[in-house]
Amino acid sequence: MDITQVIREFVVTEYLPDTPADELEVDYDLFRNGVINSLDLLRLISWLKDHFGIPVDELDIVPENFRTVANIRDFVASALPASAERTRT
Repeated sequence: MDITQVIREFVVTEYLPDTPADELEVDYDLFRNGVINSLDLLRLISWLKDHFGIPVDELDIVPENFRTVANIRDFVASALPASAERTRT
């Protein structure tokens, strides 16, 4: 399962339980459409940290990184190499 699908599954399970994961468009604005609020964002960030092993406390956290599934995927993808490099040194 790729990163996009894993994120979709989490979002629909946690925030849109009546929506099939494959129906959640990657560019669907989760904030504008009321799917995620500030408290939900904290839970999402915590899950990303735990699930992907991302040291989010060392990254620049801005809401735009979490607006859509595509943004979240890009954030995770950009954070993974940085995380892997830190563990090698």
